[in-house]
Amino acid sequence: MTAANQPIDRESFSKAVLSIQTPLSVTLAAKKCSLERIVDLVPGAMLTFDAHCDEPLTLEAGGKPIATGDAVKIGDKFGLRIREVLDATGKFEAER
Repeated sequence: MTAANQPIDRESFSKAVLSIQTPLSVTLAAKKCSLERIVDLVPGAMLTFDAHCDEPLTLEAGGKPIATGDAVKIGDKFGLRIREVLDATGKFEAER
């Protein structure tokens, strides 16, 4: 019951929750770097990462990894073709 003593419409509530927007981001690679190295960055500087250029990218929702995929070009935009989806147990399941 709500504060107005009305029953909760679970379907409306579910739709409202599922309509909440969360930030999505795609991570190419990540590394730790000293502040000295960061402060010394200039245009044209090169950074190398341990990830191989053929490795899948990580899709994150709200800062949590949810899938991996491959970069694709869609018109003049960047896209992500999902390769694997993270399941509820925290493991990746292969594309179906």
